[in-house]
Amino acid sequence: MADFKGVSIAKAANILYGGNITSRSITFEDGSKKTLGIMLDGEYELNTVNKSIIDIQRGNLELLLPAQEWQVFEGPASFEIPANSKYKLKVNSLVDYCCSFVKA
Repeated sequence: MADFKGVSIAKAANILYGGNITSRSITFEDGSKKTLGIMLDGEYELNTVNKSIIDIQRGNLELLLPAQEWQVFEGPASFEIPANSKYKLKVNSLVDYCCSFVKA
């Protein structure tokens, strides 16, 4: 899906790591949520409460999930983060992404 219709967009950005990761939350009519954002080069440790599906529009990163090996993703690409997970990212080039949150 190239664009979203019938959504509400948060005016304030979510800013992490001194602005190296930024996103804006969007809420759909059915209450589901996504974030649209940018990640700059760097290494980050993040966590999630809900299962997350991250769609990379462009850019390159490496992902380390618990008890797994590093995986490389080049946009366009997609990967899932299990609920209640802590994970690491090595962003190798600017990443334009969309993150969908899946509630159980």
